[in-house]
Amino acid sequence: MKMGLKHYHLLGFFVGLLCLQTTFAQAAVKAGYWFPDSGIDASDIDSTLFTHLFCAFANLNTTTNQLSISAECSSFTQTVQQKNPSVKTLLSIGGGSANSSLFNSMASQPASRKTFIDSSINLARSNGFLGLDLDWEQQTTSGEMSNLGTLLTEWRAAVNAEATNTGRQPLLLSAALAVSPRVNPSATYPATVIAKTLDWVNVMAYDFYDQNRSPTLTRSHAALRDPTGGVSGSSGISAWINAGVPAKQLVLGFPYYGYAWKLVNPNNHGLLAPANGADTSVGVPDKGQPDYNQIEAFIIQKQATVVFNSSYGTNYCYSGNTWINYDDTQTVAAKVSYAKTNGLLGYFAWSLAQDHNWALSKQALQTWGA
Repeated sequence: MKMGLKHYHLLGFFVGLLCLQTTFAQAAVKAGYWFPDSGIDASDIDSTLFTHLFCAFANLNTTTNQLSISAECSSFTQTVQQKNPSVKTLLSIGGGSANSSLFNSMASQPASRKTFIDSSINLARSNGFLGLDLDWEQQTTSGEMSNLGTLLTEWRAAVNAEATNTGRQPLLLSAALAVSPRVNPSATYPATVIAKTLDWVNVMAYDFYDQNRSPTLTRSHAALRDPTGGVSGSSGISAWINAGVPAKQLVLGFPYYGYAWKLVNPNNHGLLAPANGADTSVGVPDKGQPDYNQIEAFIIQKQATVVFNSSYGTNYCYSGNTWINYDDTQTVAAKVSYAKTNGLLGYFAWSLAQDHNWALSKQALQTWGA
């Protein structure tokens, strides 16, 4: 049966509409990030605990504006699907240490944006990824935010066009962004564009405070709430929703690591207690950011006292002069429950290798349920 030109246009319209509907009608996201040098192999991941897994990171060649990945990321999808054939994998691009000015340079020109976008789609398809995740996290100017919006608009158009041309399911498109859409007084994320182009936003609801912030007090770097009015996961989520990104396009992030402080007085060991900066005796040397694995070992070795503060939605432990804020199973349960109750799309964790016998990931999955 032959179709006239009008019918072809109508067919194209409905195919495009179907792609958009399919793209944004997502099932719950129960996700985690992994990277090759994290301390565990991809084959060690219990992928049955997740619906989506991110492989980090694809690197941007600033000369060619094309992307490259490690051999471990090339085989990531095949590896994690051996335990869970239905898990969806996404290739993350950039990362917290990526140079923002180099990403901005790429995003500022039509030709370099197209090269980048085409490279990302080809790399995802050729390595079995079902989506792409942008981790350009360091925007601080209005110009960078504008270029980000343009990049996302063209990326979405290219992803949909590729799906229409090949008859395949559109690649998922997400981004890891700051806890609030307003990064500073002069830089705000283009929330309207983000809502139109991304399947979801991974809201990085952690790293609010480091141990050198003045005044030096023990703090929760990833609190779900803050009764004093400070930054928190819930306030960030509310800000994103108020900016125009629906709850169903927001995924709440939580960390599998903590921050360690040195208490001034070991007998004053609550939140907002005076401290002498970072305690680098636990966790990664010179950082004072122990993994959950290391925190659990510290608790056992030092017979540390563990406290769950329901007002902040956070855990901390202390022994002697060492005070550590972190997400334990109680905190994870509170955060996942908050996400589900408030209509969010799901949750994600950074990063999987820092869990202890998958305790946090199991708690998250159990709390969300089917």
